[in-house]
Amino acid sequence: MLQLERQKLILEYLKQNRKATTNELSEMLGVSTTTIRTDLNQMDKEKLLTKTHGGALYHDNSADNKELTGKAYFFHERALENKKEKEAIAANAIHMVKDHMCIFLDASSTAYTLGMKLTGFTELTVITNGIDLALALKDIPGITVILTGGIVTSASSSIEGLLGVDLLQKIHTDIAFVSARGFSVENGLTDFSIYEADLKRMCIKASAKTIALIDHTKFDTSSISSYASIDDLNLVITDSGLSENTKEIYEKAGVDLLITD
Repeated sequence: MLQLERQKLILEYLKQNRKATTNELSEMLGVSTTTIRTDLNQMDKEKLLTKTHGGALYHDNSADNKELTGKAYFFHERALENKKEKEAIAANAIHMVKDHMCIFLDASSTAYTLGMKLTGFTELTVITNGIDLALALKDIPGITVILTGGIVTSASSSIEGLLGVDLLQKIHTDIAFVSARGFSVENGLTDFSIYEADLKRMCIKASAKTIALIDHTKFDTSSISSYASIDDLNLVITDSGLSENTKEIYEKAGVDLLITD
């Protein structure tokens, strides 16, 4: 059973019973208690439930429109999180972009922050699955915007799916700028949406260089779908909130880190 399917069943059970023990969920789903604890820890971080000692409580998401679909946070809500860190990351990333390049920017709020700094170019092509970013860039002189094809999501203001797969297979980018819901040595870059992860995986494959824009809060966390290993990354730009211990661990693993001031 896939992790996403298992977590949906956990939510359905909690909705009906309001609470559950780790042992109950383990027996119901036929997996180990360790697997259930991992699921509950992740789902608690995503505010999909409230983890307790030995189990979990149902968390009513109707007030904030959170659901288990990879759209847990509205785009404008995410844009307000760690705003100072995202600005610092984008300020460093913009120096990597040169005239006449073709770059990919994902639908993350960090990539959007970078996109807002793309001015003064004679010729620059930006491929993105971010609707808000595409709308913001379309009237900027010197920038050609290509929006990937797929399904429009209301919460994240992104386009998911690979309906535009033919387009992506024909285009090669100089740099893919991507962010993630989680980043770890073991799992690399991970996303809550398996559909967006598929898209990013394809865009990374078609890019000469991949630069991850990851604030310090995303380190040592993982979400459902991995889309890039640490070996796929040419550079990770993060903020000064990253601890020295974490920095050493990732650099020893071979990650090239650029830490903002």
